[in-house]
Amino acid sequence: MSLLRIFRREDYESDVTQFISELKSQDPSLESRQRAGRAIWWDKNLDREAIREWQEAKVPQKPYVYGTDPSQD
Repeated sequence: MSLLRIFRREDYESDVTQFISELKSQDPSLESRQRAGRAIWWDKNLDREAIREWQEAKVPQKPYVYGTDPSQD
């Protein structure tokens, strides 16, 4: 008998998995709306050249922003 077989429960589904399955069965459009929402915020092609230019254009911050005397520059 395999060691993995001892710990395996044949038809076990966690409460969370059951909840998600029930939610998806009640609203079939849920997954497509999730994918559309993800595409808005996460699935983007990055413009690496623009990122590099932005990083090169950063100006070093003064040690204490609120109390630095601008006349001492």
